[in-house]
Amino acid sequence: MATNLLTPEELTALAEGVNDGTIPVDTGYNTSARVKKHDLASEDSSLGVNVASIDMINERFVRLFRLGLLEMLRSSPRVSPTHVQIVRFGDYLKDLRAPLSVNVVRMNPLRGYSIVVIDPVVVFSSLDSFFGGFGRGVGQLPAGRLFTPTETRIINMILDVFFRSLKEAWSPLIEIDFELVSSEINPQFAQIADENDLVILTRFETESGPETHGFIDLVYPYSSLKPVRDLLRSRVQTGDGNEESDNQWRDDLGNAVDSASLEMRVLLGSFEGSFKTIENMQAGDVLYFKKPELARLLINDVPAFDVQVGALGTQTAVQIDRAVIPGMQ
Repeated sequence: MATNLLTPEELTALAEGVNDGTIPVDTGYNTSARVKKHDLASEDSSLGVNVASIDMINERFVRLFRLGLLEMLRSSPRVSPTHVQIVRFGDYLKDLRAPLSVNVVRMNPLRGYSIVVIDPVVVFSSLDSFFGGFGRGVGQLPAGRLFTPTETRIINMILDVFFRSLKEAWSPLIEIDFELVSSEINPQFAQIADENDLVILTRFETESGPETHGFIDLVYPYSSLKPVRDLLRSRVQTGDGNEESDNQWRDDLGNAVDSASLEMRVLLGSFEGSFKTIENMQAGDVLYFKKPELARLLINDVPAFDVQVGALGTQTAVQIDRAVIPGMQ
């Protein structure tokens, strides 16, 4: 099969003509169209997980995590979440430097694995606080430096508080159980996803002193949250409605409604007449109508009860006979 290909000399001449402007390049169809680069092999996050709901979960988690650290360390470092980001896993790993406490976990029933990355600054400041210090951290550690058994024990204690707090933060949506699968010091060994796969990153920045700043990262594979994305699109409930504050609001609202003032009127009877008849009415005219068996009690002009009219002592009174069913009056 014959093909008409340009020779190397023709290609060189064509390139030189484009570069020096002798050959126009703005010819053809749709030259004003704008093109957006799209990788068909990448995963689109525009119609997936609602990160705003994860932000709400993280805010609830931080409150619980602070209380857990206070109970464990007898001091409360400042913990603040950053906004949730959706990034490529390879891009996330580029910014990490060993040694770190990299913990691979399973979050059942979510599929796949997630990682919790703890900065050594958090480990050593927690260790210092645990033994009565002021929460001082350390500088940069050597790349191959391993954590000692005591430091590992502190890491496990932090993870226990972390998992317990995160489980409670997720509980309004779904019950999650945590399983620690493995621990590493080099994040490159924690391959929970391919480098081009999307992950959901939340960084919790910690501060236990003027110069002691660290972080704890929670990384979900994007695909692991897809099964619960419908739950995440809905509003995250903050409780089951039985909290003490809800009960107090309910009681206060009920008391306020019970003391509201209403106007009640008793309608003894009614009749129809023309405008001319009413216009010609004079003092002393008698209007005839059929008295109903029961009068009608109206509350704010809304029929409420059928009543009997009588007297109680020197007062005119009514006695409720039956309630008026809406639509049946």
